[in-house]
Amino acid sequence: MFKNYKNALERWGGVHTVIDHLLEQRRALLVAFIELQDACDDDLTEVSKARIDRFSEHLMDYISSGHFKVYPQLAQEAKAFNDAPAVGLAGKLLERLDMSTELTLAFDDDYATPVRCEHNMARLPAWLDRLAKGLTERFALEDQLVARLHAVNSPQQAAPGTA
Repeated sequence: MFKNYKNALERWGGVHTVIDHLLEQRRALLVAFIELQDACDDDLTEVSKARIDRFSEHLMDYISSGHFKVYPQLAQEAKAFNDAPAVGLAGKLLERLDMSTELTLAFDDDYATPVRCEHNMARLPAWLDRLAKGLTERFALEDQLVARLHAVNSPQQAAPGTA
């Protein structure tokens, strides 16, 4: 996941403030994810609720920002450029948001209180595996949408013979 983040940053960093914001939030989420995953690998019994809360906060911020700010703006830009494939991709991404949001809310709920956190601690590595798969898919869809919009807005696309 982190390698994909670095690739996205290299390709689109500085292109658009919304994309920059998305990539910065993705970086923060990935750092928190890796820290929590490493803590689980070291000694699951020593993982603190504070560390889980820190990760959960980044996760909720990322999901919320995408759902309420980034995707609507990118979809609007696709419509403004009359880019039907990008609009379709945005629609597909928005459908997947619901699944990702439900997964995120379920995770947050399972670790919301100290009692629930303690009760669900043994399940944390499995949760992280599920979240890793869901986030990897989400990042890939986001990257497809950004790449599509970037290609449409790129001056090089206007040149004959470019793809």
